[in-house]
Amino acid sequence: MEKLYVDQTVTINAPATKVWEALTKPESTAQWAKEFSSGGPEFHIESDWQMGSPVEWKGADGTVIVEGNVTALEPLKLLRFTVFDTRSERPKVGPEDGITFQLSEQNGQTSLHVLQGDFSTIPDGNGQKYRDKSAETWSRVLPIVKKIAEQT
Repeated sequence: MEKLYVDQTVTINAPATKVWEALTKPESTAQWAKEFSSGGPEFHIESDWQMGSPVEWKGADGTVIVEGNVTALEPLKLLRFTVFDTRSERPKVGPEDGITFQLSEQNGQTSLHVLQGDFSTIPDGNGQKYRDKSAETWSRVLPIVKKIAEQT
């Protein structure tokens, strides 16, 4: 089966340090993570963003909705973590799966590349539906991350 990924890039008029902060600081993640709530309860992300550390997407009441771990880390350049909905069975994942942020800075601008997937592992042929829904969400998230990084 062909792998299914969300693959989006945005150019941000800020150095990689500001983009990294927009992706990892709690006050910043709180602004963009809520876009993933899909009309349900809003949630925020908690992590110390160290290799192997847990990444938890929690509701306002502290309930963990999505959990994973940091699986790749190169500060200011690469951050990858797995994402598993706690309400469903965990699919098999490879080393490239999850959410990957790649940052590349040049002349004061940072290119932020987001890769999320592999959605083809979702059972019952629902991978394309979830990939498309996630791509739509990232289309709302990336402008928020851009705005946060450019304002600070």
